[in-house]
Amino acid sequence: MPFVRIDALGAGPERLDALGRAVHDALVETLGIPPGDLFQVLTSHDGTTGTLRVGDYLGIHRDEGIVYVAITLRAGRPPERKRALYRRIAELAHGYAGTEPRNVFVSLTENTPADWSLGNGEAQYLADR
Repeated sequence: MPFVRIDALGAGPERLDALGRAVHDALVETLGIPPGDLFQVLTSHDGTTGTLRVGDYLGIHRDEGIVYVAITLRAGRPPERKRALYRRIAELAHGYAGTEPRNVFVSLTENTPADWSLGNGEAQYLADR
């Protein structure tokens, strides 16, 4: 069950929805996440009361079209599946939302089953729940 946060600068509801769909579809396609397993926080920053900063790190030029995607999920996926996920997110973000692949910044944070409560104050992934 991934938890996804997407931050974009000056994105309207349609672009935020398209970005959310791009990330979710990529998770389903590359990691086998169930289609109904959808937990996302989509945030647009207006550049005044909230903004995003970018740099040209590792020779990649980013600009105001930047989209930050932070995904928290249980550990265990091999590097090749993660690479496929990054590639597919960039492809779909471009196709669905017009976001240039160079502006798609993805970070994965992995954790263990004990690090999740999906409601009711329970640790649903633990065997002794």
